[in-house]
Amino acid sequence: MENRRRKPNKDSKPSRGARGSSKAKPATKSRRPSGSEKPSIDENSNNESRPSRDARPNRDDKPRRKAGTYTKAPLRKPTGKKSSNNPHTKANDGKMRLNKFLAQAGIASRREADTLIAAGVVKVNGEIITEMGFKVGPTDKVNYGGESIRSEKKVYLLMNKPKDFITTVDDPFGRRTVLQLLGKLKERVYPVGRLDRATTGVLMLTNDGELTKKLTHPKFGIKKIYNVHLDKNVTSNHLQHLLDGFELEDGFTKADVAAYVTSNGDKKNQVGIELHSGKNRIIRRMFEHLGYNVVKLDRVFFAGLTKKDLARGQWRFLSEKEVGLLKMNQG
Repeated sequence: MENRRRKPNKDSKPSRGARGSSKAKPATKSRRPSGSEKPSIDENSNNESRPSRDARPNRDDKPRRKAGTYTKAPLRKPTGKKSSNNPHTKANDGKMRLNKFLAQAGIASRREADTLIAAGVVKVNGEIITEMGFKVGPTDKVNYGGESIRSEKKVYLLMNKPKDFITTVDDPFGRRTVLQLLGKLKERVYPVGRLDRATTGVLMLTNDGELTKKLTHPKFGIKKIYNVHLDKNVTSNHLQHLLDGFELEDGFTKADVAAYVTSNGDKKNQVGIELHSGKNRIIRRMFEHLGYNVVKLDRVFFAGLTKKDLARGQWRFLSEKEVGLLKMNQG
C-alpha cells in the first residue's frame, strides 16, 4: 500500500519542528501550571535585598510635608502673648500717633501737626514732645496753645450763614460768631474757609482737620458759586473781562463762569460767579476793580453742597453719603 502524506490544512499552523519549516522559532518561556504557587522572594535572586510587602512602612504613617517647606516645625501651644520683636504684630494698646491725635481733634492736618510737634508747641503730660512718631494713649494729657486737647469723634455740619456773623471761633471785639448759632454742641468744630461778615450762604463746619485742609487748599480747586447783587448793571464787556482775568494786588485772578442771573434785559445788576480761588474777599475786589460795589453777596454752592431746605441761620449734620463724597472727590 502506498504511503501517502497528509496534506496540511490551510487554516492550521505548522507544528514546531515540523519538516519543511525554513526557520525555527525561538524558544519561549514556559507557562507556569495553573494552581501552582508564585516563586518566593528568596528564590528570586534579583529581589534578595527588597523587603517583603508586609515589612514596608504604611504611607499613612509617614509625616507629610507641606509644599514649600523643608522641615516640619513642632506645634507650639498658644501663650496669649504677642511677640514684641515681630514688626507685623501690632499690640492693641489703644495708642495712636500724636499727629493723628491732633488731626482728629481738629487742630490741624497730620502734616501740619508734624510741624507743630517739631516746633515744640505740643505737650504730653506736661513735657514738650518733638519726637516724630510719638504715641499717646487714652490716659495721656495733650496740651496745645495752653489748652487741653482731647480726641473727638468727627462731625460735619452745613450752615446757611446769616449776615452780620463772623466765621471765627471767638472775636476780641465781641462780635457775634457762627459758633453761637450751634447752641450747646458737644464737639468743638471750626469753619471750613471763611465768609466775611456781610456775606451769606453755604458754610461748612467740622473738626476733621485733614478734610478741612483738602477743602481749602488751592491745589484741589474746590468749586464755589456766588450770587452777586451790584449797585448798577454790569456790561457784557465787563463780564468777558471777568472771564479773561486781570491782575490784582495779590496776583492774577479770573472767574470760571460769569453770567447774568435774570433774563430781563433791562436788569443786569445780578450776576452769577463760579470760581475756584480762595483768596480773601476775592469777589468784592474783582468787581471793585471794574468799578462796581457789591450790595449783596450770597454763596449758593460749595464743594457739592447747597443750602437747600435750610433757612437763614439754620444748620444740619451732613449725611454719611455727603461726607463720603467730600472725601472721595477731594482725595
